Amino acid sequence: MGLTIAALALLLVLFYLMSSIKIVRQGYQYTIEHFGRYTTTAAPGFNFYPAFFYRVGRKVNMMEQVIDIPGQEIITKDNAMISTDGVVFFQVLDAPKAAYEVSDLYVALLNLVTTNLRTVMGAMDLDETLSKRDEINARLLNVVDHATTPWGVKITRVEIKDIRPPRDIVDAMARQMKAEREKRANILEAEGSRASEILRAEGQKQARILEAEGRRESAYRDSEARERAAEAEAKATLVVSEAIAAGGTQAINYFVAQKYVEAIGKFATSPNAKTILFPVEATQLIGTLGGIGELAKEALASTPEKANRTGNVTVPRT
Repeated sequence: MGLTIAALALLLVLFYLMSSIKIVRQGYQYTIEHFGRYTTTAAPGFNFYPAFFYRVGRKVNMMEQVIDIPGQEIITKDNAMISTDGVVFFQVLDAPKAAYEVSDLYVALLNLVTTNLRTVMGAMDLDETLSKRDEINARLLNVVDHATTPWGVKITRVEIKDIRPPRDIVDAMARQMKAEREKRANILEAEGSRASEILRAEGQKQARILEAEGRRESAYRDSEARERAAEAEAKATLVVSEAIAAGGTQAINYFVAQKYVEAIGKFATSPNAKTILFPVEATQLIGTLGGIGELAKEALASTPEKANRTGNVTVPRT
């Protein structure tokens, strides 16, 4: 009988000891209450608190968590109805405050974010809500984090997942975007045409400038050529004058005959005439040719007559 009572007492002691041991998992903290009043916080690992006198109040998750904000209808500042949803990331930094400062942390956070989401987006126009998501996220984060500080909660991020305007507004925005793109395309096309016309005008201007410079250079070259020809003619005239002064009238007859023969050659080679009639007197032509003969005789008389290796050379006399 006594052995049975001792064994029973030992079992009771073992059960009491097992009930007093508190194993806290990593990422959690347990609040310990002494007769219903918060006393301390059990850290992750092995903890011993005498049963019946101490008990675990709340098991608080200290890891970063996420709450999904359900879709809701919001009226913007310009009276446009939009549907939106999002997510909130938070982390408990103070387990006793999260356990005893708010009744239901998750419900409180959800309602707080939903209310402030309506407030922030309701104060903005439709275009602002669609283009300024970062600003909406920042304002929500600031407001909600400030409100949850007494609860020992840190709001790390607030993200708007989707914003859905009504169908008619989406169609109007699509038409507006199409018109804006067509406007930009027309502007770009007009600018391209203007640039093309400017370049074409510049090209024509440069072409005219180059053409004028070419004509000026050509005129300069022509004048230079005429000047050289005039100088050559002047020198030839001087040489002829000296020859006339030194040799008499035979030089005049020679040059006149030369020009006469050249003129006849040009008439003979002309493609427009097959028969040429010259009103030329025979005595004039014979006199001209006689002048050429006199010049030839004078030239031959000035040089000594030499015999050729194959025979003697005789000069005919007229």
